Amino acid sequence: MKVAIYGQYYQNSTEPIIRDIFVFFNKNNVEMVIEDAFLKILYDKQIVAKPYATFHSHTELDRSFDMLVSIGGDGTILRAAALVGDLGIPILGVNAGRLGFLASVQKENIADFLQLVLEKKYTISKRTLLSLRCIPENKAIKAINFAMNEISVSRKDTTSMITIDTYLNDEFLNSYWADGLIIATPTGSTGYSMSCGGPILTPDVKSLVITPIAPHNLTARPLVIPDKTEIRLKVSGREENYLVSLDSRITSIKNESTLIIKKTPFKINMIEISGETFLKTLRNKLLWGEDKRN
Repeated sequence: MKVAIYGQYYQNSTEPIIRDIFVFFNKNNVEMVIEDAFLKILYDKQIVAKPYATFHSHTELDRSFDMLVSIGGDGTILRAAALVGDLGIPILGVNAGRLGFLASVQKENIADFLQLVLEKKYTISKRTLLSLRCIPENKAIKAINFAMNEISVSRKDTTSMITIDTYLNDEFLNSYWADGLIIATPTGSTGYSMSCGGPILTPDVKSLVITPIAPHNLTARPLVIPDKTEIRLKVSGREENYLVSLDSRITSIKNESTLIIKKTPFKINMIEISGETFLKTLRNKLLWGEDKRN
């Protein structure tokens, strides 16, 4: 088995997780290729000592990898998805963060979970992605122009709201006067969109969510649409630029630019281990059923 490893380092909680993963993979003769910046941290912290092969960017990954192990929180998995792209490499999330919805493997009993993965006793959850095209072209988003959670637009360098003219399949929907607008996938429905009042979608739902950020008109509510819809946005405001984010990547776009958002032709394969389901994660992370009246 050949595994790519990408991660974030958190001083208080990550070291035992990393050690358990490396001990297990070395014991089972798993070939590990480590993201170079992460490996440097591991050397500096003296968590590992032996030499490993490395990769630097998405261009150095290929279909010879059986999986990519992401060590960290949901943000780490989103960056891992940008590395995997359309290669189809399954991603296994090991949760070293706090409120995470994407990681299948929790801190406890890592070796037991990894043994199930080694024996291929898992299922694949296919996650929808969104692509972004900017007119005129923006070089900052051309290379990696997709997002797993959401694509959002928001105001920049001002306290004034922006106006977001929104079209669905070329039919006018609304001019949102707000701090911004979120276009979320089912995966992203538990992220930024949820914090702005959007609904939660299960990962297999073939829908997207349009969620305004602090709209001036309180009747502008989150809207669920089919995921085959092409969304066109045109943003205007008092400043010359506004912000566009694709998950954790953010760039500045000039006023009056047109954004075309639609579902990508490929999906991200997330590894799910039996018993660690999306519904169980919802109950645990959102404390559903913890009310003593239930």
